[in-house]
Amino acid sequence: MTETTDKIHTPASVVWAIIAVSAAASAFIFWLVYFHQPVDVAGTQLAFLPALNALLNGLSAICLFVGVRYILARQIQKHRNAMFAAFLFSTLFLVSYLGNFALHGETKLPIAHTGGVWWTYLLLLVSHILTSIVALPIVLITFFLSLSGRIPQHRKLAKFTYPLWMYVSVTGVVVYLMQAAIRR
Repeated sequence: MTETTDKIHTPASVVWAIIAVSAAASAFIFWLVYFHQPVDVAGTQLAFLPALNALLNGLSAICLFVGVRYILARQIQKHRNAMFAAFLFSTLFLVSYLGNFALHGETKLPIAHTGGVWWTYLLLLVSHILTSIVALPIVLITFFLSLSGRIPQHRKLAKFTYPLWMYVSVTGVVVYLMQAAIRR
């Protein structure tokens, strides 16, 4: 790395813009989940969306895992490709997730809101949601740093981004699997 590249400064305005977009996206999702009236309350239209969401989250997690293995092996181009794939799957997940909530609204589990299964599900869901709110701007900033050639800063932030993003991706799949198992 050259000395010039190491000293590139990321303008605070870019970081604040990414945080603002992330906050707006989180606020929109909150509104969509808790205030928007679903279009298809019966859940008959595009009923496959929750399974698609889990698949996309799972594919994102696989790409993240593979991407980290590539960078540890110093295979930078393969790392970039894997991380772009993870970003693509996460983006497609978000679009599918928003479509699912616009159509069907919040998922209501047909079990009593007591007992170990309920509390495990609730703890996992709440931690998934809160971590995803934190992860969104961090993922975007990490990508920005990489794409703009700020590799030293990218490396430092990616050490925090990876576990957050992986947790969100994996717990998204687990939440779906719990919902599917409980509904049977």
